[in-house]
Amino acid sequence: MALEDSKTYVDEAFTRKDIRGCSFENTFGGATSFLRRRYTKDLTGVDIAVTGVPFDQAVTNRPGTRLGPRAIREASALQSPDAPYGWDFNVLDEVSIVDYGDVAFDYAKVSEFPDTLTNHIRTILNAGAASITLGGDHYISFPILKAYAEKYGPISLLQFDAHSDTWADDDMDRIDHGTMFYKAVKMGIVDPKRSVQVGIRTTNEDNLGVPTIDAREVHETGPAAVVKKIKSILGDHPTYVTFDIDCLDPAFAPGTGTPVWGGLTSGQASIILRDLAGINMVGGDVVEVSPPFDTTGATAIAGAHVATELLSIWGSRHRGR
Repeated sequence: MALEDSKTYVDEAFTRKDIRGCSFENTFGGATSFLRRRYTKDLTGVDIAVTGVPFDQAVTNRPGTRLGPRAIREASALQSPDAPYGWDFNVLDEVSIVDYGDVAFDYAKVSEFPDTLTNHIRTILNAGAASITLGGDHYISFPILKAYAEKYGPISLLQFDAHSDTWADDDMDRIDHGTMFYKAVKMGIVDPKRSVQVGIRTTNEDNLGVPTIDAREVHETGPAAVVKKIKSILGDHPTYVTFDIDCLDPAFAPGTGTPVWGGLTSGQASIILRDLAGINMVGGDVVEVSPPFDTTGATAIAGAHVATELLSIWGSRHRGR
């Protein structure tokens, strides 16, 4: 396809025949799957399933992230005609990616949600694909990590965030987007010594031994030094990458539930993500995009770019398989 095909190609989320390649559909029209990938529940031959989790019933401040997956998909249409910038390959050409749609759950039975999401991700993993998830509040990473730990054992967590999300909470049935990584460490799902938090700028006296690169260190040492430190900690261990959009400063991502000043710039984040090529990433998510507070759409745009970078990180290790 080429640019002139925009005259005839439309609704490629449903009409496209293949699951590889860029899309030259008009960016301002049509059905908005993520990057114009095919919507499908058929995971045959799929490398990565992009899936949405419109859940925000664990928030401690502003709601609205249940609308995040839809907004991120819409914003991603602008990226769909081009290869992701700064990579030496085009993940859309070399990796089979589909939009697996959203997880189905009963919004009125919140207590059932965690197991429902774990089963949803388990289905993707059992089919031999990886998942990139569009949130949703940050609690969703916890049920997802359970499915990944079943497959890979205690996993490395690379967490981009303003908050550690390791505040003490020994009630494993509570659904809270600020305590789930405490539970993940305590339950043996996450290996704290092989995990890294990046961008932290809120106080938590006990982060359970997880190495932390706070926002000030990112600003003072720069992205290259940050990537070198991250890779030295992760090694080749299976790693799940979670990107809370509030890792970015509110100047770059105002549409989020718990914004904190002093965060990363979008430029810093983009360099760090691109230079993570080669890590043993097995899955990832971007969370906490809240469209009601995203007056310009900048946060959704950032979320779409982060998700695309996550695809490319995974692809840098697995393309051509």
